[in-house]
Order: sequence, then structure tokens, then C-alpha cells
Amino acid sequence: MSSDDEFVPGADEVGLSAAMISDSLDALGARGHVLTTNVVPLFSGSRAFGRASTVQFEPSLEDSDHPYDDAIDYIDTLRPGDFAVIATGNNLSTAYWGELFSAAAIGRGAVGVVTDGPIRDAHKVLNLQFPAWSAGRRPIDFRARMKIVNKGQRVSVGGVDIEHRDLIIADDDGVVVIPHALEKEVLEHARRRASGESIVLSRLLEGATLRGVWDEFRIL
Repeated sequence: MSSDDEFVPGADEVGLSAAMISDSLDALGARGHVLTTNVVPLFSGSRAFGRASTVQFEPSLEDSDHPYDDAIDYIDTLRPGDFAVIATGNNLSTAYWGELFSAAAIGRGAVGVVTDGPIRDAHKVLNLQFPAWSAGRRPIDFRARMKIVNKGQRVSVGGVDIEHRDLIIADDDGVVVIPHALEKEVLEHARRRASGESIVLSRLLEGATLRGVWDEFRIL
């Protein structure tokens, strides 16, 4: 694995799933790192694995001639392997992400976005194939309704506290956060589980009983 600030999943991480990471966190006694079920992927087959780049919105009726400066600055600082994390306090009043933000994020090398608020331009984001998880869709712009109050700080999204630079894996099953302090142990455990699951799958397809493979491998 590369340095904390330039994480890109290697060959050993590519085959890991959100479920495997969740099980590995459980095995290490680290529960409470899976986002709630209302944060869902925009399109089937979505998958992203990267390092959190956090930003926090809160309500504001203030308008200006430069309403997007903070959002522009945030997106322009995204780096390869970053996973944009947009915290809104579960505010569903506006959209916080759309087509042009997605295009800019792709250009910066970001791997995906997750937010506890809505996104917009859904079909255009889909056309870009930019992985996105959100709490819904809404066409309303955040201008003069919400504003960014901090970047690069701890945020809460989907019932989970996320530190800036934590690892995040997301797929069709949902979004899982790997705390920075546990990432080495979690990834090592998940790799072992992935290897074991491959063997168990083969045994089951060959006719082994579920009880037999459970007793031998303790994997389900």
C-alpha cells in the first residue's frame, strides 16, 4: 500500500468487498463503521475504494457573488485516490453534487463521492460512470440555502464518524469506513477472508454441505 496521502488500492485490495471489510471490522471488535441503509449507490455495479476527503455543509440563507468558491476550492484540492465525503447533517433540502462536480472530480483522479444529502443531474453522473452514494436525488441548488463550514475535519455521515483520510470502501451493498488506526489489520484480515471465501465457494459448488464448510473454515 502506498503512503497515506496517495492511497490507491493495490492488487490485494481490488477484490475486496464492503461485506468482507464489514466482517473484518466485526472480527476485530470494531463495530459501528457501516453507513445507514438510506445512503445508496446511484447505479448498480458501483464500486469505489479510496481515502476520505471530508467537507461539512450547514444551512445558510446568505447569498453572494461568489457562492461556489468554497466548493470549487474543495474539489480542486482532490487528489488521485480520494473519496469525496459530503456531510450535510442529513439535510435533504438541496443537492450537493452533480454532473460538473463529478467531471471535475474525475479529472482530479477522485474515485467516488458519498453524501448524506441528495445529488442531482443523476443521469448525467451515471453517463460519466462516476461512483456516487447519496440519500436521494433533488434538483435544487445549495446556493443561498447551504454553505461549507469546514474542510478536512471529522464529519458524521450515515451515522458514522469519518475522519479526514480514513479509508472508505463502497459497493452495491453500501458504504464502510475503515478507521485509520485499524486499516492495516482490517485489510490483512479481509485479504485472508477473501482467500478463504474462494475456497468455500468452490467446495459448495462441488457439492459440499454448508455445515461441512462452516465447521472447517468458519466462513459464511
